[in-house]
Amino acid sequence: MSPVIQSLNPPMLVRFSLYGFLKNQRYFEPFLFLIFLEKGLSYFAIGVLIGFRELCLNLMEIPSGALADLYGRRRTMIAAFVGYVISFVVFALSHSFWALMGAMFCFAMGDAFRSGTHKAMIFDWLAHEGRLTEKTKVYGFTRSWSKMGSALSVVIAAGMVFYSGQYSHIFWFSIPPYVLGIINFFGYPAYLDGARRRSFSGHAVWSHFKQALHRSWQDSNIRRLIVESMGFEGLYKSVKDYLQPVIQHLAVTLPLLVGVEDTRRTALMVGGVYFVLHVLSGIASRRAYRLRDRLGSEENAAKWLWQLYGLLFLILTFSFSRNMLWVAILCFTGMAIAQNMWRPILVSRFDDHAPAEESATILSIESQSKSLATILLAPLLGYAVDQFSFLPLGICGIAVSSLIGFQFYRR
Repeated sequence: MSPVIQSLNPPMLVRFSLYGFLKNQRYFEPFLFLIFLEKGLSYFAIGVLIGFRELCLNLMEIPSGALADLYGRRRTMIAAFVGYVISFVVFALSHSFWALMGAMFCFAMGDAFRSGTHKAMIFDWLAHEGRLTEKTKVYGFTRSWSKMGSALSVVIAAGMVFYSGQYSHIFWFSIPPYVLGIINFFGYPAYLDGARRRSFSGHAVWSHFKQALHRSWQDSNIRRLIVESMGFEGLYKSVKDYLQPVIQHLAVTLPLLVGVEDTRRTALMVGGVYFVLHVLSGIASRRAYRLRDRLGSEENAAKWLWQLYGLLFLILTFSFSRNMLWVAILCFTGMAIAQNMWRPILVSRFDDHAPAEESATILSIESQSKSLATILLAPLLGYAVDQFSFLPLGICGIAVSSLIGFQFYRR
């Protein structure tokens, strides 16, 4: 049995892990770009959809963290999952760009009401248990179950696409796990809702948000973490799904399964690559605390990860210039591993500087900030890929990594 489970309250750790496992039963996710391409969208149009999602997320982040802190975190999480379910239905049924925009709005609502809230609940629980010193380990452990959920979901999704030869219908199969996720929230202890108010006050929500925003701007440590998140997470969110068309390009050129239709060949290869990616990401998340322990601090671990990130984008640029798609796939996998080590370390750094009563709001501000970076990058990268193929992805990553390293990690 894991030492984390042995040392902490197993029922709640199971519920926290089950949340992430169910949340990541997104069978459409490894095929999202391919679904949009199947619907006739260009990379620029896909970038606009991604940017629109992040814009809606950005706007809805303003009240979401404050609502969670003030009126109940479980209620907020349930509302998030309902938003996801509505989006799945629209994505499955629609081929209209504008209807897809509506689905993106509902999906963004789910992300906005979820982001930061569950992490705040985990940290509140750790504080209640007197185990805050283990926050990187515990958050990394629960996040690893999210990645295990992703690994299972991609195997199921690949089987669905291979069997049917179509992409869009797999949205329907993501609905039942999200219903189970809602049921799971009812088992959380009431104190994790926080000191919620009995009546709604827009003024209280706005005042709470302004206070957290002021702290995020005035506190140089929090401000720096937000900028780093915009660079690392915003870039990753803008780039990561280009792995799908890269796999597709490679799948149709390999002399394997020649008699199998292209969509099914792609499904098999996407399933294999993403399964390995998610398993390795889960291992990385669970062991992120070891990187911190080995390097002496979260700060040193973050510096090392930025250096790795820059190196991966450098290799990615070279691989695209030489049409070495296998190497590019390995680079995307390496980025996923780095991001899943980065996230527990970043969240722990935020928790070191954010007051407990504002933690969900400040983490929502962080999520809002990285969404802003994605709003700017996703359409620009989509347009650049339409014009110049995949090479701009690597060049953009090198530029962002270099700027962050020069600004914060020169010593």
